[in-house]
Amino acid sequence: MPFTPLHLGPALAIGLPLRGYIHAPTFIVANVILDVEPLMVMFSGSSYPLHGYLHTLLLAAAVGLLLGFAMFKLERHTRPAFNALLLETGNTLSAKSFVLAGVSGAMLHVLLDAPLYADIRPFFPLAANPLLSPSVLGGIWVSALCVWMGIFGGVFYAAMVVVHAYKRFSARKH
Repeated sequence: MPFTPLHLGPALAIGLPLRGYIHAPTFIVANVILDVEPLMVMFSGSSYPLHGYLHTLLLAAAVGLLLGFAMFKLERHTRPAFNALLLETGNTLSAKSFVLAGVSGAMLHVLLDAPLYADIRPFFPLAANPLLSPSVLGGIWVSALCVWMGIFGGVFYAAMVVVHAYKRFSARKH
């Protein structure tokens, strides 16, 4: 799903409810960051596969690890914005929570793309893609899953905002 918001669906639906355990912003970024690879291929006109090495579980995990570590190091700078957006609970999370969010988010990206694209080699160095769905229905169910998860994530986020606003309003009345 290069350059589509569909990866945000699972990122929100999983990351928001788990934001007390994993760093939700890292999980969200990890779910979309791998699509930098197809973007670079398309803009460069390269003969490199659209979904190359970053779309393998091995390198996705490495990217997620680096992302998690970088987000952990930037936490003191990003915390006010993430708290304002309600993407963090206010609890201090460990470096492990950031790394887990990065690795799992990036690997989820690969697992969602693998049924759709023949050029993905999720289990590199193996050349085969056993997750590839040979039918159009495979692509439809992955896209539908992402859309429904996006709807759930959007509703969950909206509910978080409403509850937060209600609590702030109630606190002012007293």
